[in-house]
Amino acid sequence: MTLFLLGAILALLWAPTAQAEVLLQPDFNAEKFSGLWYVVSMASDCKVFLGKKDHLSMSTRAIRPTEEGGLHVHMEFPGADGCNQVDAEYLKVGSKGHFRVPALGYLDVRIVDTDYSSFAVLYIYKELEGALSTMVQLYSRTQDVSPQALKAFQDFYPTLGLSDDMMVMLPKSDACSPESKEAP
Repeated sequence: MTLFLLGAILALLWAPTAQAEVLLQPDFNAEKFSGLWYVVSMASDCKVFLGKKDHLSMSTRAIRPTEEGGLHVHMEFPGADGCNQVDAEYLKVGSKGHFRVPALGYLDVRIVDTDYSSFAVLYIYKELEGALSTMVQLYSRTQDVSPQALKAFQDFYPTLGLSDDMMVMLPKSDACSPESKEAP
């Protein structure tokens, strides 16, 4: 009996740190996913994110597919000193819509849900400063997210153990003036 209780306690302690099983967008189409996206909301248990989330603004992603089945992603983030830019290669892992991004510490990136024309929900399992964390991002083709997209996002992130106080709706920013950008 004591051994059973010890095993149950250890299982409960381990479970929150285990990576969740997250499904992919069925029949993901990288061509349709390409183009400009705004990151309009995020939820995460990352301590760095939680410390900075109230100071973040909307950022952009200009995405184009690669010949190897991955994605080239050009990111622009408003910062105190102007517009910060980062380019990253999302390397395909197994199924379409499943990636890893070693340069950013993203161990697992999944396109969970998208209609391609207005929104996308992305799951990211990452390592930052030696700690593992989960992040969910809501992408929108415009700075004004639809109620349906917001509902898809808000229905999904709690399934990963993320709470409302770990979520932020990002304020609009024109610091990087993305209106004229295309995927590089």
